[in-house]
Amino acid sequence: MPVPPFDQLIESGEAWTDVVLADLRAMDAASRQAWMDLLAHCSRAKSSKPSRKWVEQAQLLHAQIGDSAFEERLERWFPLVDQPRTGPQIEDGWCVQPAGSLMILDHHATMLRGLCWLAGMRQSPAMARSLTALALSCYRKVPGVGPRAVKVGNAALFALGEMPGRASLGHLAMLRVKVKFAMAQKVLEKALDTTAARQGLPRDEIEEMAVPGYGLTEVGVMRTTLGEYTAMLRVARGEGASATRLTWVNPQGKAIKSVPAAVKRDFGDDLKEIKSAARDIAAMLPAQRNRIDNLFIEPKSWAMSTWRERYLDHPLIGTIARRLIWLFNDGCNKVAAAWLSDDPQVAPYGSGRLVRVDGSPFEPEESATTVSLWRPIEPDAPPGSTATRSDVTSWRLFYEARRIRQPFKQAHREIYLLTDAERQTRLYSNRFAANFLKQHQFHALCGQRGWTNRLRLFVDDEYPPAYRLLPAWGLRAEFWIEGVDDTRVDDFIFDSGAYRYLSTDQVRFYPIGAAMNSAHASGGPYRTDASGAPEHQPVPLDQIPPLVLSEVMRDVDLFVGVASVGNNPEWEDGGPIGAFRDYWRERSFGELGESANTRRELLERLIPRLSIAPACTMTDRFLVVLGRRRVYKIHLGSGSILMEPNDQYLCIVPDGFGETVRGGRGVFLPFEGDRTLSIILSKAFLLAEDDTITDPTILRQIEGR
Repeated sequence: MPVPPFDQLIESGEAWTDVVLADLRAMDAASRQAWMDLLAHCSRAKSSKPSRKWVEQAQLLHAQIGDSAFEERLERWFPLVDQPRTGPQIEDGWCVQPAGSLMILDHHATMLRGLCWLAGMRQSPAMARSLTALALSCYRKVPGVGPRAVKVGNAALFALGEMPGRASLGHLAMLRVKVKFAMAQKVLEKALDTTAARQGLPRDEIEEMAVPGYGLTEVGVMRTTLGEYTAMLRVARGEGASATRLTWVNPQGKAIKSVPAAVKRDFGDDLKEIKSAARDIAAMLPAQRNRIDNLFIEPKSWAMSTWRERYLDHPLIGTIARRLIWLFNDGCNKVAAAWLSDDPQVAPYGSGRLVRVDGSPFEPEESATTVSLWRPIEPDAPPGSTATRSDVTSWRLFYEARRIRQPFKQAHREIYLLTDAERQTRLYSNRFAANFLKQHQFHALCGQRGWTNRLRLFVDDEYPPAYRLLPAWGLRAEFWIEGVDDTRVDDFIFDSGAYRYLSTDQVRFYPIGAAMNSAHASGGPYRTDASGAPEHQPVPLDQIPPLVLSEVMRDVDLFVGVASVGNNPEWEDGGPIGAFRDYWRERSFGELGESANTRRELLERLIPRLSIAPACTMTDRFLVVLGRRRVYKIHLGSGSILMEPNDQYLCIVPDGFGETVRGGRGVFLPFEGDRTLSIILSKAFLLAEDDTITDPTILRQIEGR
């Protein structure tokens, strides 16, 4: 098939095609023709996966270019796909897409699909990294359209699944957590299954055994000598860009923050690799933290040697594992122990030892011991059993006293036991019913916690509940929800047709193979067409293992606690037409749930050690702060504020101070992930010195103006 001129095959106007065209023009005639032949072949990648004939021809064309030149070009072109259009798309004199649009022309997307297939045909850490970034870019949603280039994203995932060796495994694990698009999740599952089959390994081992070390030379640290300078890349205890810290040591042994000029000049490629590793670590850490957090519900254990290799001594995963409690079982005794660094503040992941909760050294027998995550409720515990209260409290004090911050709640994890009301209802729980949630936020949380959910649209259609499969237990958990609309106001429906809000109902458990329930998008009873056979009936709550019940209820509490409309501090009027006024008030100032009770218990120990302690007292629901102008009551569940003497509402909108308390006041929090706790403390510090507040919006409320 004849190859058209490159300016007919590729159009300018997209950042990546502009560079492709410039590169082609700069090549010699033979190289240009080789690339044109290959790009033309990639433009014929019309199917969802390559045929044998397509692959054979692609490999012949690729051989004319060579591995090195091919990778070099793709590492240059693929990142540019993330950028918006550089010029408008004009058809018949009309502007179809303006400059700045994120959409990719369909025939360009087809070409990218073919390039992805080729990139996955050989083991290459660089290509695995580039394909991962391309997938994330192409699944990024464009308002009113959806994912910007599904066919390219799917091709990148397919290529990662087909890539020989294990270079792609960690990237697939990271994408499984970060990509929320339902179709992409199905492609990811196939890619992981393909990889597991190719490696001859059980699927549940694939994700944990192939997490890259990213060049780290020890747990949490990379030391690289470049000329006279040493690069020190450390894994920090932060998020995003703050997840790593890069410093340099000069010949005199002095630390410097900026990149030395000599390194930029003489070691450009090495510097690029170090910075790429830092970006990869920042993306991978939260994915791996969520994966390990989700293991709480799994009755999983490891041989000691396997656990050391994949967790404790793994250069990246060790930064998580060395801040957790583990349970060691030698067949006769179970001992809970944790890693204690020789200097937890300076080198939290450095040299140290395993210790019991009292700090005494623990040396397990390597050959006869299995290891599992320590839980307040053990998987094999009888109904109603938990770890003793003293064990839980002792481990909490262990981390608080040593100022070791766990990557998620473990020692401070909430426990949800069966209630009397649930024994009465028997087949379902109403514990989290009658809440109103922001649908898209709820949907994102479902993906993070391993639940399956479909966005509900304002259409005449049936939807299943949000559900989580629990294959280790033979169960499926369901959380019943429905869309909320009001014909009097448009704010209840997005322009895309999706419901803005959901209302919540029952939590149920079914055998994993039971027929799925469904209900109309806008409400009505959930039902199934299955027969009344026992295998399709709900499992009584008192037959659910305590660990499973607790972890599922914890997930649902997270959904409600984070996505509730009651968390909006600007909704004192109840939102659109006051529809949620009573709910907002009850959610903002009502009784505390399990997560808030855990927060209250921690604050009772934490507040006395803070500078604001003389101004603070604790009641059943509130942290009460004695300011210099007024007295403030901060609700321990929502972080909302009432002012005495008349319980006037004070609206303070959080400004994104997130995980750490604003102002750098040195407040230590013993776990990551509770933004509400950070907000409560930040508000307490602010209001204890309310005479220094200068924000006019806050002052007007305090002064009653």
